[in-house]
This record gives sequence, C-alpha cells and structure tokens, in this order.
Amino acid sequence: MRIAVVAPGAMGAAIARRLLARGADVAVTLEGRGAASAARAGDLPVVTSEAALVAGADTVLSVLPPGEAQSVARRLAPFLRDGAIYADCNAVSPDTARAIAGELPRARFVDIGIIGGPPGASGPGPRLYASGEHAAALAPLRDWGIDLRAIEGGIGAASALKMSYAGITKGLTALGSAMALGATSSGAAAALHDELSASQPELMRYFARSVPDMFDKAYRWVAEMEEIAAFLGASPAAPIYAAMARFYADVAQDRAAGQDRAAAQAGKVADLARFFAAKP
Repeated sequence: MRIAVVAPGAMGAAIARRLLARGADVAVTLEGRGAASAARAGDLPVVTSEAALVAGADTVLSVLPPGEAQSVARRLAPFLRDGAIYADCNAVSPDTARAIAGELPRARFVDIGIIGGPPGASGPGPRLYASGEHAAALAPLRDWGIDLRAIEGGIGAASALKMSYAGITKGLTALGSAMALGATSSGAAAALHDELSASQPELMRYFARSVPDMFDKAYRWVAEMEEIAAFLGASPAAPIYAAMARFYADVAQDRAAGQDRAAAQAGKVADLARFFAAKP
C-alpha cells in the first residue's frame, strides 16, 4: 500500500512519520507549503507536486484544517487512481464529509475522525475512528502503528463522533477562556482563580493544559467550531458554537498581533497565559 499524506501539518507530518518508522511506503509533498511545513516534513519522502503524490498512491490520507478539506478534495480528484482509498481525516460535519465524498466519484471514500494529539516516536498516538463501507480497507494501517477503530454508521458517523467530542473539549476550552477574560477585565481574576483551584481542581488542571495549548491552534479551530454549529443544525445550541468560532478568531488575531509586539504583555493571550499559569 502506497500512502500519500496531505499535508505535512503538525498532525499530518506526525502520522506520516509514524507510518514511515513502522515500515509503510509513505510520502508527502511541499507544493504550496511554507517553511514550517518543510521543517516538519524533515526527512520524510517528498514528492514534487500534489498531482504526482496522489497519482502514485493507493491510499490518500487528507489531514488538513477543516476549512480546506472540500476544496483540496476537489483539486485532487482528477489525479486519483480509480479505486484509490481517500480517507478524509478532517474535523468536518457529517454533511461536509458526505459533500467531500461527492467530490471523489472514482475513489473509495472513508470518513475518519481523529481524536487525540499527534503521535510521537513511541506511545499509542491518536485514535482514528473510521466509518463507511470501505473503512475495512484501511486495516493495514494498524500494522504500522496507527490506532484505527472502525465504527458503524456509514459516511458521517466518524465525523459526528469528532464533532461531538471536539464540541465538548474545545468548547470547554473556549468557555473557560471567555470566563477567565471576563473575570480579568472586571478585577475578579484572583478570586476566580482561587475558587476554581479550590472547588474545581480537575477542571483547573484541564484549563492549565488546554488553554495555553490552544493559542497557536486557535486559527484552525475557527472553521471547526463552524462545522460543529452546522452539525447541530436547528438545535438552540448551534449559535453557541458559531460564537465560539468568532471567539477563536479573536484569539488568533490577538496571537498574531502579540507576536509583532516587542514584549507581548498585553492582550487576550497574555491575560489568559497569566491566569492559567499561576494566580493572577
């Protein structure tokens, strides 16, 4: 099985490296990618173009920011082999997963939801939940260190699981961040920090990990929150996630501005870092 990983972001590069280390025939491309992707790719086998990468692959793993998933599938569709496996591993709603499958009439489509962080050199790595009639075709990935778990429900089931899980975890991170900023702007940061530490220590430990980890990912989570809102459809809760998308966009903008400041001691990111690092 020749595997193409699109693209070498933090998760994609780590999955490709795990596959390569365990003996898989895997490659990536740096076409259209920047210096950060090149650094992450490291010594991974690199093909000159997206077209050449997917044309030479039996299996394509699409690991992208969710806002790019459908357009990239449309762009790659003409170059896929007939019957190639196309596994969409992106944080998209079930409707978007089905729309992506519709862009790929020549491929065997598998819906995948990734839960967990990028795999390291050792350890189990993230869980890749797979659904759709062709999910079993990806079973060889288990031999190369990928925790693949097939679930029932057809195309959209794995995406629904991902949306539900991310809606809880990333939604909780947004909620904690928003309330910490509210308390900070109102002069109640120290009191809130003390109360959370005393009455909700597990929650405080979760925030201390998840909030700082979010800063560099917030820009990617905007489209993910929008996909979760779409997943919820007519539910009264859907606007909550549309608002969280705007919140993460605001954090991402502040993060970018902070990187341009000589000393990033102001702004939302700085306030959140102080709140969750230690008592304000």
